[in-house]
Amino acid sequence: MPKAWTLVPQARAIPSELLAGIVVALGVIPEAIAFSIVAGVDPRVALFGSICILIVVAVLGGRPAMVSACTAGTALLMGGLMQAHGLSHLLAACILAGVFQILWGLLRLARQMRFVPRAVIVGFVNSIGVLIFMAQLPQMGLGQPGRDTPSALVGVEAVSWPIVWGLVALGLVIIYGLPRLTKVVPSTLVAIITISAIAEAWQLPVPRVGDLGELPSSLPALRIPEVFGSFDTLGIILPTALAISFVGLLQSFLTASVVEDLLDEDADYDAEARAQGIANITAGLFGGMAGAGMIGQTVINIESGGRHRLSTLTAGVGLLVLVISLREWLVRIPMAALVAVMIMVSISTVNWESFRQVRRIPKGDTAVMLLTLLLAVLTRNLAIAVLVGVALAGILFSRKVAKVIAVDATWLAEDHLHYAVRGQLFFVSTVYFLAGFREHAHPARVTIDMGQAHIWDQTGMRALDQVIRKLAQAGSDVKVLHLNPESLDLFQRISESPALVIGAGRDRSGEAGSAVF
Repeated sequence: MPKAWTLVPQARAIPSELLAGIVVALGVIPEAIAFSIVAGVDPRVALFGSICILIVVAVLGGRPAMVSACTAGTALLMGGLMQAHGLSHLLAACILAGVFQILWGLLRLARQMRFVPRAVIVGFVNSIGVLIFMAQLPQMGLGQPGRDTPSALVGVEAVSWPIVWGLVALGLVIIYGLPRLTKVVPSTLVAIITISAIAEAWQLPVPRVGDLGELPSSLPALRIPEVFGSFDTLGIILPTALAISFVGLLQSFLTASVVEDLLDEDADYDAEARAQGIANITAGLFGGMAGAGMIGQTVINIESGGRHRLSTLTAGVGLLVLVISLREWLVRIPMAALVAVMIMVSISTVNWESFRQVRRIPKGDTAVMLLTLLLAVLTRNLAIAVLVGVALAGILFSRKVAKVIAVDATWLAEDHLHYAVRGQLFFVSTVYFLAGFREHAHPARVTIDMGQAHIWDQTGMRALDQVIRKLAQAGSDVKVLHLNPESLDLFQRISESPALVIGAGRDRSGEAGSAVF
């Protein structure tokens, strides 16, 4: 069984778990339908996906009380594939993404996620907020439908855009104003009901959810996408599947870390990765889109009393019941209500503190955050943006570390020059290392003390080798002292310099002690 497997530890916790699950189910409905707009699919695809993911993760996930369903981050990656090749290819990509996520879990990718800098994560999160907001503009008649917002979603005739704007504004007032009075019911749900009632009472000329496509009228059926089994299909879906698998896990791990902070309990990230993969495979096989961890709904679940798997399981089952039983009502929901919900999601997603602290945080971190944000917005590819952000952060960090190395020269006699090297010698610090040997003459005897240095890679070793060769060619008798065992082993395997090397490793006979050759 997965880590911490238990529905509820005590019977008295059941009511609060059930209530929290119902609250989450009510909150997921509008968000899932809204995310279907971003992905360019029928609402039922997002709803089926959310139902499958909630149920599977509730049983197999590595973090009880965590909510996973269709999210904006994964939906943003699907629009291009959906428009170009259709739903079958999208479902195949979601299934393949799940396979990758299981593989990442088995390879313990979660441990590698710890090396993603915070600046990249902040840029990633901010880009999701910006992209969500941009995807709503065509729904308000303020832009042309793009590759992530199919024209069919905004093609309703005789739309009164001023009325749409008014309804969106009303929705935002309710969403942000109601919590000041009460938090018993989700403000997003109240906003949707109020706007729907107004639109129905006056028969307002505004787009409705039914204009997007079909909603579920029965239980989802198991179905393998027709395009599976073709190498041509694999080439088409592979980039999207990889992006969904990577971005989905990043979102899920961020959500799990939020739960850790709120409940002060550890999560099993490897189990979570495998559970997300199985959930996305299940969603794709039942006609649903892939998803990931939902930070907002997870916080709502915990604040509503959810602490165990029962709350998430209740959310999945409750969502299925609500969607099928309320289908006729859901199709009449004005799009303006969902736009208001998505604007709220975009605003809450952006880390505004990261912009307020620009003057206080290092310039390099700001550059990484902004580059990740801009690349994601311009390319609509969150995976590429994260990879480039990590690469830039690595380069900036390497430049800082490179300057730590120092070479101090001391004359021990007229014909004996002693160099003491301190710091880390690797591919970016070699420039500063070599510079330390250029300002002095070439005496008869030279010693290079590496006791306070460490050689990390082939480039660093080649730099030391280059120094030895140049000194030897100038007529100096060169000795390298105090190489640590790892550096000495690397030197013995790579170096071709005629130098005497003394280190605290093993000599060529394999005996312990100082190695000299």
